[in-house]
Amino acid sequence: MTTTNSAPSSNFIKDIIAEDLKANKNEGRVHTRFPPEPNGYLHIGHAKAICLNFGLAAEYGGLCNLRFDDTNPIKEEAEYVESIIEDVRWLGFDWDDRLFYASDYFGKLYEFAILLIKKGKAYVCDLSADEIRETRGTLTEPGKNSPYRHRSVEENLDLFERMRAGEFEDGSRVLRAKIDMASGNLNMRDPVMYRILRATHHRTGDKWCIYPMYDFAHGQSDSIEGITHSLCTLEFEDHRPLYDWFIQKLGIFPSRQIEFARGNITYIITSTRRLRQLVEEGHVSGWDDPRMPTLSGMRRRGYTPESIRRFWQEVGVAKRENNIDIALLEHCLREDLNLRAPRVMSVLHPLRVVIDNYSEDQVEELDAVNNPEDPAMGKRKVPFSRILYIEREDFREDPPKKFFRLAPGREVRLRYAYYIRCVGVVKDEKTGEVVELHCNYDPATRGGWAPDGRKVKATLHWVSAAHAIEAEVRLYDHLFAKEDPSEVEGDADWKSNLNPNSLETLTSCKLEPSLAGAKPGYRCQFERQGYFCVDLDSSEENLVFNRTVSLRDTWAKIEKAQEMKQVH
Repeated sequence: MTTTNSAPSSNFIKDIIAEDLKANKNEGRVHTRFPPEPNGYLHIGHAKAICLNFGLAAEYGGLCNLRFDDTNPIKEEAEYVESIIEDVRWLGFDWDDRLFYASDYFGKLYEFAILLIKKGKAYVCDLSADEIRETRGTLTEPGKNSPYRHRSVEENLDLFERMRAGEFEDGSRVLRAKIDMASGNLNMRDPVMYRILRATHHRTGDKWCIYPMYDFAHGQSDSIEGITHSLCTLEFEDHRPLYDWFIQKLGIFPSRQIEFARGNITYIITSTRRLRQLVEEGHVSGWDDPRMPTLSGMRRRGYTPESIRRFWQEVGVAKRENNIDIALLEHCLREDLNLRAPRVMSVLHPLRVVIDNYSEDQVEELDAVNNPEDPAMGKRKVPFSRILYIEREDFREDPPKKFFRLAPGREVRLRYAYYIRCVGVVKDEKTGEVVELHCNYDPATRGGWAPDGRKVKATLHWVSAAHAIEAEVRLYDHLFAKEDPSEVEGDADWKSNLNPNSLETLTSCKLEPSLAGAKPGYRCQFERQGYFCVDLDSSEENLVFNRTVSLRDTWAKIEKAQEMKQVH
């Protein structure tokens, strides 16, 4: 389990950069890049790479590019490009005029391929994809040379130019690097560099019918941009020898690839392929569904960019894969919202309360604190009248032991208002359900305090019925029911772990009138309920709030327990 540590710390990547700077490598430059493939929306895992790349560049006075590795036109769309740009900016980072695309370099990459052919380091192969796979070998057995491996340079140049000209069918030929079919690293066994693919590219249209493979385009794009430290996740560690091989054989700027561990968060899946499947199969409403771990979904739910940056700072950078409790992410969110979110009162499951000894035509404007953590946020007025709503769960006709809220004959405090005592209960004649409470209030307790010093054990939030505004409230839980959503038993599909209770929609919730006209993106704390955000679906006619996170802070409790163990 990962523990929090707010103090800035070093890591192995910083150590590498420090050594490079000490040796004046790359003339003392630090230049990184964030290189997403535009095949989906960014998720919380991408945020780690964004914070790392842009953060390191800023820390060392360097530069960070945003570059789209758009080499697969089948999966890539302009919609994804636009969403990624929006998400990176939302997280608080900017790339100035350094927005690039691998497709910007298609001409240069083609020239690199020609150069490798001329050096005898690449050849056109007529084997099918299945045949290449079959002759690749295994971890314990070497691969077999392609029968086309020994074509002459002249024949390879001719065939490659004809591939570009569109003379051959899709999949009929590829360009492969000529390395070593007996290499212990399968990535070095004559990997494919180019394939024939007639697909319209989101930027280049139909200009190209051959496209470079990621492993060929990525490192050369880094080199073209003068990237000094190419930061990748651990799954690319076995690709590094190939990354270096291309650079060495081409004799171009030697970008250095460095791998770091991804952060696996409990209850979350960050596979873009699987997230796309959830969207396409209708398990969620879209990429920005507030249950999704995409940045657009988290933004819609009410997450702040500061909380996400803080989370990855707390997690740190490691060389080994690590599992992170989602409680830490929620803790960072609560810590941030606690300082910035105004407090308001809302009743999600309303129970009508009539104060019998309060005048029917009387209305008071009571002072309520907007945020006790920030006095500068001031106070607001909340209306108080004879008929109120309280939460249904705040009343028990036959209260169990240690239930200190409202019950027949019991007195409680209404937040910012008065002490009230329950003197009567009205039930539905057919169902026996409690539908209304009758109470008396003590006028001497205005503000919620008794001048005679008597104490009550519970403070309830409430909303004036005559002034309440109605809203729809969506209560979100984890999208998956298992800590490890990919873990399944037998032949079960990973989607069997979806949480059937991940969304509960409440209608006719009662909110205090200060929330009238709240715009999408507005965040606040519903007192005693949690933190909430106005949803994109909201309108003046239909106010919709998403629950961002509850008030319960499991991570804070975990930390406290750990501290107690250390003390004892």
